[in-house]
Amino acid sequence: MARYPKPVEGSWTEHYPGLGTEPISYEDSISPDFYELEREAIFKRAWLKVGRVEQIPRTGSFFTKDISAAKTSLIMVRDGDDVRAFHNVCRHRGNKLVWQDYPQVEISGTTRQFTCKYHGWRFGLDGACTFAQQEGEFFDLDRADYGLVPVHCEVFAGFIFVNLAKEPTQSLREFLGPMILGMEGYPFHEMTDRYAFRVECRANWKVFSDAFMEFYHAPVVHLGNYYPPTLRPTINQMGYEAPHYQLDGPHGLVTTAGGLHREWEMPPENVKASDLATRSGLFGPWDQPDLGELPPGINPGKINPWGLSSFQFFPNFAILVWQAGWYNTHQFWPTSHNTVVFEGDVYSLPAKTASERVGREVAAATFKEYSLQDANTLEATQLGLEAGVVDRFPLNDQEVLVRNFHKVVGDWVADHQRSRMKG
Repeated sequence: MARYPKPVEGSWTEHYPGLGTEPISYEDSISPDFYELEREAIFKRAWLKVGRVEQIPRTGSFFTKDISAAKTSLIMVRDGDDVRAFHNVCRHRGNKLVWQDYPQVEISGTTRQFTCKYHGWRFGLDGACTFAQQEGEFFDLDRADYGLVPVHCEVFAGFIFVNLAKEPTQSLREFLGPMILGMEGYPFHEMTDRYAFRVECRANWKVFSDAFMEFYHAPVVHLGNYYPPTLRPTINQMGYEAPHYQLDGPHGLVTTAGGLHREWEMPPENVKASDLATRSGLFGPWDQPDLGELPPGINPGKINPWGLSSFQFFPNFAILVWQAGWYNTHQFWPTSHNTVVFEGDVYSLPAKTASERVGREVAAATFKEYSLQDANTLEATQLGLEAGVVDRFPLNDQEVLVRNFHKVVGDWVADHQRSRMKG
């Protein structure tokens, strides 16, 4: 029997007509041909988060972002009050414009202009071509025609998004929709302590993303090994059921309750010794900052006690906002049909004391450890899928975001194929 009320339809899945309840195929996660369709239909058409404004704090600050799925590299640069994005390609002979020692490695820095390493052409922060080596040797060259190729770029809550389409069908805000926009007002801009890591994994990008859309796996993969032996039998038997799910267009939200998060209220024998010593752990520092009243969109289900709200931005980005006053992000960048780069970032308010610093670092290190537990499991998932001995997989009600995600991917691919046929 469910411990939390379900929608009037009887389940979260049935609450959203059109999803169905039948087993689903994972052919979309093992097919090289389908991956090629995704590249064109999704990664060249959807709004993609590429960074935060704190990475480019002043005029001339820049960073590069390589997007393998779109076979392109981008330059993100601050030009006064404007955040600009350009394809990282020199207009003379196509050399990658901004790189340091190795062309395959992303870089960041500050500059007054971008200079090509091949023939010395220069480009301003606004993308204009400002200098062509031996300009008189060219034939009717007008530098105004050879600026950097711009990319559509918009900012939401300090997160920088780009769209690689020539003309996006929606603005960023239209694409995000009411559920995601409900996060506005959360103090992302104040949480400038950042811990980041990056891992390459042998799994399809959707297989990897799936694991962060449900908590059905949490007691088995994570919690049973996290808590002391006194709690493990209880956790393993009870499983985990999130109390609130929500879909809005291609995006999803899952909210957890906060009982297991509140370690400071538990008997000491039920808490890890390291968590007791540092007053921090998997669910963040125990000493919570006062963030004031949060926007209602952060916990739209009004779950009490609240644990976290995990917002899934289609196609490959997630923000997890924790009751303890911090947040982390996940991003899943496909590099082939069965490989992915996972980027994880942990953000919090700047530490004011040494003990606060320790708490922040323990939370970040624990987050990394448990994310890598997922990565290890998901490589095994990919191997099982590619064996091809099973072609349909049952999903339960707690996996409603997973079901919707694969449906949306299929819909975007089919829609793009139809539009190409009409064109």
